Amino acid sequence: MSGTAIVILLALILVALIVLIVVLLRRRSGTAAPPAPAAPRDPFAAEDQVAGDPRTLKAGDMVEYLGTRYFIRGSLRLKEGGYTWSEHLLDADTIEGTKVWISVEEDPDLEVVWWTEHDIGDLRPGERTVVVDGVEYRREEHGTADYTSEGTTGVGVQGRVEYVDYEGPRGRYLSFEQYGGGQWEAGLGERVPTGSMTIYPGSGG
Repeated sequence: MSGTAIVILLALILVALIVLIVVLLRRRSGTAAPPAPAAPRDPFAAEDQVAGDPRTLKAGDMVEYLGTRYFIRGSLRLKEGGYTWSEHLLDADTIEGTKVWISVEEDPDLEVVWWTEHDIGDLRPGERTVVVDGVEYRREEHGTADYTSEGTTGVGVQGRVEYVDYEGPRGRYLSFEQYGGGQWEAGLGERVPTGSMTIYPGSGG
């Protein structure tokens, strides 16, 4: 066999080896494990509701809602059986003589409601339906909860509160509360729309 033939044979063997290596590499990459699927996720999870976690709200935090910023002056932590929720008093200097609160609860979805006090007048928390400013509210819940107070709330450090809750159309609410057997107070609430409230933690957060 001539030298030229040997060179050609070696070149062919080298080409065959290269082709074989390429085929093996492609097969190996083709059998690689597929990427793990994304973990299931609740599309209505709390982080989609507001900027920040309202379940961590406390005195000293600031919230921005509908273009106005408010400081949280104090919080009530309420418990009835195994169920808990929170209510937070806001600095309402921009609303003369009116208390503003935020309630935060999970039942089971996270719900944040913006409350303003309402002159109770002749209203009493006993009727099955109550009409306020042309809106009809239907009685939903009645119970008694234990509470502890943090910061400034206008009530004692701890005690009991009786409540009667009514629900109206399009995310509206009416609530009656009676702290320590005192006078009944009334509040009107509206569910906080998605993305409309921003939370700024205070220096203690």
